[in-house]
Amino acid sequence: MKNIFLYLFLLVVFSSCISTKRTTYFQGEPVSETEIKKLNNEPYRLQINDILYIDIKANNSEIVSMFKTSGEGSSSSGNLYFSGYSIDRHGNIRIPYLGDVNVLGYTEKEVREKIEEELGKFFKNPELIFVTVKLAGIKLIVTGEVGSPGTINLAENQVSIIDAISNAGEITPFGNREEVMVIRKSIDGVKKFKLDFTKISIFESENFYLQPNDIVYVLPLKQKSWGTGTTGFQSFTTVVTILSFLVSSVLLVKNL
Repeated sequence: MKNIFLYLFLLVVFSSCISTKRTTYFQGEPVSETEIKKLNNEPYRLQINDILYIDIKANNSEIVSMFKTSGEGSSSSGNLYFSGYSIDRHGNIRIPYLGDVNVLGYTEKEVREKIEEELGKFFKNPELIFVTVKLAGIKLIVTGEVGSPGTINLAENQVSIIDAISNAGEITPFGNREEVMVIRKSIDGVKKFKLDFTKISIFESENFYLQPNDIVYVLPLKQKSWGTGTTGFQSFTTVVTILSFLVSSVLLVKNL
Protein backbone atom coordinates (compact mmCIF):
# COMPACT_ATOMS: atom_id res chain seq x y z
CA MET A 1 0.00 0.00 0.00
CA LYS A 2 2.85 2.37 0.86
CA ASN A 3 4.51 1.70 -2.51
CA ILE A 4 1.26 2.37 -4.33
CA PHE A 5 0.87 5.73 -2.58
CA LEU A 6 4.52 6.57 -3.33
CA TYR A 7 4.17 5.75 -7.03
CA LEU A 8 0.92 7.73 -7.19
CA PHE A 9 2.57 10.65 -5.47
CA LEU A 10 5.56 10.72 -7.85
CA LEU A 11 3.35 10.27 -10.92
CA VAL A 12 1.08 13.18 -10.06
CA VAL A 13 3.91 15.53 -9.06
CA PHE A 14 6.04 14.97 -12.15
CA SER A 15 3.15 14.95 -14.61
CA SER A 16 1.39 18.01 -13.20
CA CYS A 17 4.28 20.45 -12.81
CA ILE A 18 4.73 22.96 -15.63
CA SER A 19 8.39 22.90 -16.66
CA THR A 20 10.46 26.04 -17.10
CA LYS A 21 11.04 25.04 -20.72
CA ARG A 22 7.31 25.46 -21.42
CA THR A 23 7.09 28.88 -19.77
CA THR A 24 10.25 30.56 -21.09
CA TYR A 25 9.85 32.81 -24.14
CA PHE A 26 12.07 32.90 -27.25
CA GLN A 27 14.36 29.95 -26.60
CA GLY A 28 17.13 29.05 -29.04
CA GLU A 29 19.41 31.12 -31.21
CA PRO A 30 18.21 33.44 -33.98
CA VAL A 31 18.93 32.46 -37.55
CA SER A 32 22.10 34.18 -38.72
CA GLU A 33 20.85 36.73 -41.20
CA THR A 34 21.94 40.29 -41.77
CA GLU A 35 18.55 41.38 -40.45
CA ILE A 36 15.30 39.73 -39.51
CA LYS A 37 13.12 40.12 -42.57
CA LYS A 38 9.91 42.07 -42.23
CA LEU A 39 7.03 39.70 -42.31
CA ASN A 40 3.68 40.26 -43.88
CA ASN A 41 5.16 42.65 -46.40
CA GLU A 42 2.09 42.21 -48.52
CA PRO A 43 -0.15 45.24 -47.85
CA TYR A 44 -3.38 44.70 -45.96
CA ARG A 45 -6.55 44.68 -48.07
CA LEU A 46 -9.56 46.38 -46.56
CA GLN A 47 -12.54 44.45 -45.25
CA ILE A 48 -16.11 45.17 -44.23
CA ASN A 49 -16.41 47.16 -40.94
CA ASP A 50 -12.87 48.56 -41.18
CA ILE A 51 -12.76 52.28 -40.35
CA LEU A 52 -10.59 54.66 -42.37
CA TYR A 53 -9.08 58.00 -41.49
CA ILE A 54 -9.12 60.16 -44.61
CA ASP A 55 -7.63 63.65 -44.74
CA ILE A 56 -7.80 65.92 -47.81
CA LYS A 57 -5.62 68.97 -48.36
CA ALA A 58 -5.37 71.39 -51.27
CA ASN A 59 -4.69 75.08 -51.98
CA ASN A 60 -8.44 75.81 -52.05
CA SER A 61 -9.59 75.11 -48.49
CA GLU A 62 -13.23 76.05 -49.19
CA ILE A 63 -13.63 73.36 -51.83
CA VAL A 64 -11.77 70.85 -49.70
CA SER A 65 -14.17 71.43 -46.77
CA MET A 66 -17.03 70.23 -49.01
CA PHE A 67 -15.62 66.71 -49.03
CA LYS A 68 -15.07 66.40 -45.29
CA THR A 69 -17.51 65.03 -42.75
CA SER A 70 -18.76 67.42 -40.09
CA GLY A 71 -17.02 65.60 -37.21
CA GLU A 72 -13.70 65.22 -38.96
CA GLY A 73 -10.58 66.58 -37.32
CA SER A 74 -9.39 64.36 -34.50
CA SER A 75 -7.54 61.20 -35.44
CA SER A 76 -7.94 59.38 -32.10
CA SER A 77 -9.48 55.93 -32.37
CA GLY A 78 -12.48 56.86 -30.22
CA ASN A 79 -13.42 59.89 -32.32
CA LEU A 80 -12.78 58.07 -35.57
CA TYR A 81 -15.49 55.57 -34.69
CA PHE A 82 -17.96 58.44 -35.19
CA SER A 83 -16.17 60.67 -37.70
CA GLY A 84 -14.14 58.14 -39.73
CA TYR A 85 -15.23 56.38 -42.88
CA SER A 86 -16.68 52.95 -42.07
CA ILE A 87 -16.77 50.31 -44.80
CA ASP A 88 -20.35 49.06 -45.08
CA ARG A 89 -21.49 45.53 -45.93
CA HIS A 90 -21.33 46.35 -49.64
CA GLY A 91 -17.69 47.39 -49.35
CA ASN A 92 -18.40 51.12 -49.76
CA ILE A 93 -17.52 54.29 -47.88
CA ARG A 94 -19.59 57.46 -48.29
CA ILE A 95 -17.77 60.71 -49.01
CA PRO A 96 -19.67 64.01 -49.38
CA TYR A 97 -20.31 64.85 -53.05
CA LEU A 98 -18.47 61.72 -54.21
CA GLY A 99 -21.13 59.40 -52.87
CA ASP A 100 -20.39 55.69 -52.45
CA VAL A 101 -16.80 54.74 -53.15
CA ASN A 102 -16.08 51.01 -53.22
CA VAL A 103 -12.90 50.12 -51.33
CA LEU A 104 -13.41 46.45 -50.43
CA GLY A 105 -10.21 44.52 -51.08
CA TYR A 106 -8.23 47.70 -51.81
CA THR A 107 -4.98 48.68 -50.10
CA GLU A 108 -4.63 52.07 -48.40
CA LYS A 109 -2.54 53.29 -51.33
CA GLU A 110 -5.13 52.16 -53.89
CA VAL A 111 -7.91 53.94 -51.94
CA ARG A 112 -5.83 57.13 -51.81
CA GLU A 113 -5.23 57.03 -55.57
CA LYS A 114 -8.92 56.35 -56.26
CA ILE A 115 -10.05 59.29 -54.10
CA GLU A 116 -7.45 61.60 -55.66
CA GLU A 117 -8.73 60.64 -59.11
CA GLU A 118 -12.36 61.35 -58.15
CA LEU A 119 -11.49 64.64 -56.44
CA GLY A 120 -9.48 65.72 -59.47
CA LYS A 121 -12.73 66.28 -61.33
CA PHE A 122 -13.55 69.17 -58.99
CA PHE A 123 -10.17 70.98 -59.08
CA LYS A 124 -8.40 72.93 -61.81
CA ASN A 125 -5.04 71.61 -60.59
CA PRO A 126 -5.69 68.04 -59.41
CA GLU A 127 -1.97 67.45 -58.97
CA LEU A 128 -2.06 69.82 -55.97
CA ILE A 129 -4.50 67.61 -54.04
CA PHE A 130 -2.94 65.77 -51.13
CA VAL A 131 -4.92 62.84 -49.70
CA THR A 132 -3.99 60.74 -46.66
CA VAL A 133 -5.65 57.37 -46.09
CA LYS A 134 -4.96 55.27 -43.00
CA LEU A 135 -6.66 52.56 -41.01
CA ALA A 136 -8.15 53.98 -37.82
CA GLY A 137 -6.03 51.71 -35.64
CA ILE A 138 -5.81 47.93 -35.62
CA LYS A 139 -8.57 46.14 -33.72
CA LEU A 140 -7.85 42.68 -32.31
CA ILE A 141 -9.54 40.20 -30.01
CA VAL A 142 -7.26 38.41 -27.54
CA THR A 143 -8.88 35.65 -25.51
CA GLY A 144 -8.09 32.42 -23.66
CA GLU A 145 -5.34 32.14 -21.04
CA VAL A 146 -4.28 35.80 -20.86
CA GLY A 147 -4.42 38.29 -18.01
CA SER A 148 -6.99 40.65 -19.56
CA PRO A 149 -8.93 39.00 -22.40
CA GLY A 150 -11.02 41.24 -24.63
CA THR A 151 -10.89 43.61 -27.59
CA ILE A 152 -7.91 45.91 -28.02
CA ASN A 153 -7.48 48.74 -30.51
CA LEU A 154 -3.92 49.89 -31.15
CA ALA A 155 -3.17 53.12 -33.02
CA GLU A 156 -0.29 51.55 -34.93
CA ASN A 157 0.49 50.84 -38.56
CA GLN A 158 1.71 47.35 -37.71
CA VAL A 159 1.03 45.14 -34.69
CA SER A 160 2.93 41.95 -33.84
CA ILE A 161 1.67 38.94 -31.92
CA ILE A 162 3.93 40.06 -29.04
CA ASP A 163 2.28 43.50 -28.99
CA ALA A 164 -1.14 41.85 -28.80
CA ILE A 165 -0.24 39.49 -25.96
CA SER A 166 1.54 42.25 -24.00
CA ASN A 167 -1.52 44.51 -24.24
CA ALA A 168 -3.75 41.66 -23.07
CA GLY A 169 -1.91 41.20 -19.77
CA GLU A 170 0.53 38.46 -20.82
CA ILE A 171 -0.05 34.69 -20.93
CA THR A 172 -1.13 33.18 -17.60
CA PRO A 173 0.85 30.31 -15.98
CA PHE A 174 -1.75 27.91 -17.35
CA GLY A 175 -1.48 29.23 -20.93
CA ASN A 176 0.08 27.03 -23.59
CA ARG A 177 2.91 29.17 -24.96
CA GLU A 178 3.69 26.50 -27.54
CA GLU A 179 0.30 26.83 -29.23
CA VAL A 180 -0.94 30.40 -29.52
CA MET A 181 -3.64 30.39 -32.16
CA VAL A 182 -4.41 33.18 -34.63
CA ILE A 183 -7.79 33.04 -36.38
CA ARG A 184 -8.12 35.30 -39.39
CA LYS A 185 -11.22 36.05 -41.43
CA SER A 186 -10.35 37.38 -44.86
CA ILE A 187 -11.90 37.70 -48.29
CA ASP A 188 -10.63 34.18 -49.02
CA GLY A 189 -12.33 32.69 -45.95
CA VAL A 190 -11.35 31.81 -42.38
CA LYS A 191 -7.75 30.73 -41.74
CA LYS A 192 -6.04 29.42 -38.61
CA PHE A 193 -2.36 29.62 -37.65
CA LYS A 194 -0.33 28.48 -34.62
CA LEU A 195 2.65 30.31 -33.14
CA ASP A 196 5.17 29.05 -30.57
CA PHE A 197 6.21 31.69 -28.03
CA THR A 198 8.90 29.42 -26.59
CA LYS A 199 10.95 29.52 -29.81
CA ILE A 200 13.05 32.41 -31.11
CA SER A 201 11.89 31.41 -34.60
CA ILE A 202 8.55 33.14 -33.88
CA PHE A 203 10.18 36.36 -35.11
CA GLU A 204 10.57 34.79 -38.56
CA SER A 205 7.03 33.47 -38.84
CA GLU A 206 5.01 34.88 -41.71
CA ASN A 207 2.20 35.42 -39.18
CA PHE A 208 4.32 37.33 -36.64
CA TYR A 209 2.54 40.54 -37.67
CA LEU A 210 -1.21 40.50 -37.19
CA GLN A 211 -3.94 41.92 -39.38
CA PRO A 212 -6.97 43.97 -38.30
CA ASN A 213 -9.80 41.91 -36.79
CA ASP A 214 -7.56 38.90 -36.04
CA ILE A 215 -8.55 36.73 -33.08
CA VAL A 216 -5.68 35.58 -30.86
CA TYR A 217 -6.51 32.58 -28.68
CA VAL A 218 -4.14 31.16 -26.05
CA LEU A 219 -4.98 27.52 -25.39
CA PRO A 220 -4.95 26.20 -21.78
CA LEU A 221 -2.49 23.56 -20.59
CA LYS A 222 -3.89 20.22 -19.42
CA GLN A 223 -2.67 21.05 -15.89
CA LYS A 224 -5.49 23.59 -15.60
CA SER A 225 -8.18 20.91 -15.94
CA TRP A 226 -6.34 18.70 -13.44
CA GLY A 227 -6.19 21.54 -10.91
CA THR A 228 -2.90 20.27 -9.43
CA GLY A 229 -0.95 23.54 -9.57
CA THR A 230 1.76 25.05 -11.72
CA THR A 231 4.76 24.45 -9.47
CA GLY A 232 6.18 21.42 -7.70
CA PHE A 233 5.20 22.81 -4.30
CA GLN A 234 1.60 23.42 -5.39
CA SER A 235 1.41 19.90 -6.81
CA PHE A 236 2.94 18.48 -3.63
CA THR A 237 0.36 20.28 -1.51
CA THR A 238 -2.46 18.96 -3.69
CA VAL A 239 -1.19 15.38 -3.54
CA VAL A 240 -0.69 15.53 0.25
CA THR A 241 -4.28 16.76 0.63
CA ILE A 242 -5.59 13.90 -1.52
CA LEU A 243 -3.51 11.27 0.28
CA SER A 244 -4.60 12.63 3.68
CA PHE A 245 -8.20 12.32 2.59
CA LEU A 246 -7.68 8.74 1.36
CA VAL A 247 -5.86 7.66 4.54
CA SER A 248 -8.52 9.27 6.73
CA SER A 249 -11.23 7.50 4.74
CA VAL A 250 -9.50 4.11 5.06
CA LEU A 251 -9.03 4.52 8.81
CA LEU A 252 -12.60 5.64 9.24
CA VAL A 253 -13.89 2.56 7.35
CA LYS A 254 -11.70 0.22 9.45
CA ASN A 255 -13.03 1.67 12.70
CA LEU A 256 -16.64 1.19 11.71
